[in-house]
Amino acid sequence: MAPNQEIPLIDVSGLLCGTGEGLSKTAADVGAACRAAGFFYVVNHNVPTDLIDAAFRKSKEFFSLDPPRKEEISYFRSPHNRGYIGFLKEALHPSKPPDLKEAFNIGLDLAPDDPDVLAGKAFRGVNLWPGDPEFREVMLAYFGSLWKLGRELHRAFATDLALPTDHFEDKLDRPMAILRLLHYMPMPDHLEAGQLGAGEHTDYGNITLLATDAVGGLEVRTRSGEWIAAPPFPNAFICNIGDCLMRWTNEVYVSTPHRVVPPKDTERYSIAFFLDPNPDAIVECVPSCVGPGRPPLYPAIRGEDFLRSRLEPSYAHNKAYEAGIGHVLDGRVPA
Repeated sequence: MAPNQEIPLIDVSGLLCGTGEGLSKTAADVGAACRAAGFFYVVNHNVPTDLIDAAFRKSKEFFSLDPPRKEEISYFRSPHNRGYIGFLKEALHPSKPPDLKEAFNIGLDLAPDDPDVLAGKAFRGVNLWPGDPEFREVMLAYFGSLWKLGRELHRAFATDLALPTDHFEDKLDRPMAILRLLHYMPMPDHLEAGQLGAGEHTDYGNITLLATDAVGGLEVRTRSGEWIAAPPFPNAFICNIGDCLMRWTNEVYVSTPHRVVPPKDTERYSIAFFLDPNPDAIVECVPSCVGPGRPPLYPAIRGEDFLRSRLEPSYAHNKAYEAGIGHVLDGRVPA
């Protein structure tokens, strides 16, 4: 039984075992969830528990570093959506005060001599790493496992949408995916009006796969406008649809607003995997989601242009943005 009846729990073992029957059932289950809540729990996902535990352990070790060491690999030193983001540096709800969290972003691990890196292409930079080889090893293994799971889920989406099973594969083979480590401090005695751990927002990419510790705080807004809890569930990922996949499906699938209320008396850790498409993927309504009486709601757009349009408002309050992600077009890394 799911921890919240409005957010279904979906067993994806049939999808992962490769049988036609398993794919069909999972496609029907996730399709129904994507049209309704836009959120669902994923269980029997084949991501090893010891790998998840190791990722949380290394995340906690990283966030325990002294602030100057974390700032050495600041997000605002990279134009490619990678690196450390300190407390009050991001506002997911741009009209509200900055969020009470810190984060660390890890992207597709490209070599310094990768042609896209050398060309200075947008969102095609090297990762910024702390000086801990085990941290890198664990996080890249975790990134790879979640990337694989995300692509498998897209096989189910494609089946549900009456597309070829591999429709999304060439759009996710060099993605702008981000593995984001998150640390929320306990709620302070005095909050600014409207301030949260993570402000109300929808996610930007295709899907998010979230693992959390045992501390709750994630809330989802229902279609009726009510906020409901999405509590942790053992050995499950919380999956939600992002704006990019909603755009691809012409709003057949729903990107649902959510937020994180800061914990009152304890810290909270979570790890989110955001599966955004390749930078050059053309995001346009798929054929099965348009027709008489249902025209395309959005023009076609390149993946990188869509992501940039969504990132900019989250950092607009921060002048360091001007020297960092704001220069993704020329690839310049500020000093």
